[in-house]
Amino acid sequence: MTAMAAAAAVASSPSPTSSRLLLRGGGHHPLPSLLRLTRSSRRALLLRVAAEEADVLPGPGVEGEMVAAGRLEEQPEGPPIGGSQLDIGGLAFQGDMGSGGFAGGSGGAGAGGEDGRKMLDRGINTAIVLGASTYALTKLLTVDHDYWHGWTIFEILRYMPEHNWSAYEEALKTNPVLAKMMISGVVYSLGDWIAQCYEGKPIFEFDRARMFRSGLVGFTLHGSLSHYYYHFCEALFPFKDWWVVPAKVAFDQTAWSAMWNSIYFVVLGFLRLDSPITTFSELRSTFWPMLTAGWKLWPFAHLVTYGLIPVEQRLLWVDCVELIWVTILSTYSNEKSEARNSEDASTTNTSNFTL
Repeated sequence: MTAMAAAAAVASSPSPTSSRLLLRGGGHHPLPSLLRLTRSSRRALLLRVAAEEADVLPGPGVEGEMVAAGRLEEQPEGPPIGGSQLDIGGLAFQGDMGSGGFAGGSGGAGAGGEDGRKMLDRGINTAIVLGASTYALTKLLTVDHDYWHGWTIFEILRYMPEHNWSAYEEALKTNPVLAKMMISGVVYSLGDWIAQCYEGKPIFEFDRARMFRSGLVGFTLHGSLSHYYYHFCEALFPFKDWWVVPAKVAFDQTAWSAMWNSIYFVVLGFLRLDSPITTFSELRSTFWPMLTAGWKLWPFAHLVTYGLIPVEQRLLWVDCVELIWVTILSTYSNEKSEARNSEDASTTNTSNFTL
């Protein structure tokens, strides 16, 4: 009767712990009592105990603490040790998806796209430089191609400078304004390219839009305005005395330089789509430095301009010197805009990082 009572108590108990204690001899029913059961009852009891024991797994806590199989562990509150943590219904899933797999993959794709864009820009810039250089050299070298029959290479190179100069003078007689506009457009494009290289950009990684803006201002405004200005200056100082040249230089470096620097700066700001308030604010801060920077170069160059060069040839001489001046002028007119764009980009990145 005692053995039957023990078996009934074990079979009706829902707790796996009670079954384990029964087998280990805990409580009032020692293990030898199982020997008094029949063979079929003992087999059924052992199968039940084995099945319930398989559902009990050791947990990560104190030794002897059991956790039911298939149950997710609830994590304590607090910041995740690393990676990202997803909380669904109070269950914490720890992972490193954000900084490892997905973020790394997207970062790699972004870096690859940036490298591809840079390579494309470099290829386009290289094609522009090589194409323009090839065209210019071809025009210079083939100025006498109609008369080449029987000429040697030495004869072609010998007459090339003289005949190119004759072609330029002929263009000045035919259409002086257009010829000067084209010269100024080329010079202002080259000057901005030199300025960008001076600022540290690789030779084929220049900003095409910036160079185009500078060349457009030189073509549309500097060539035409300079043509009429030099004729106006001759009419303003029609004398042949010794003091006329210093007077022309002084007038050039005050009235004309102040007006042209302001025009160049404002038009570039308009082409960059800057607001009028921003453009005039930056002009106010750079007007005097630009004007005084010109005094270190132009007074000496204009002694030659107004003292030796005929009025129709002055712009060509001035544009040769402007390769240096446009480098300075372009740097002054673009540095504040580029600094502002860099600051805006940094602010945007900081805001995105904060969000």
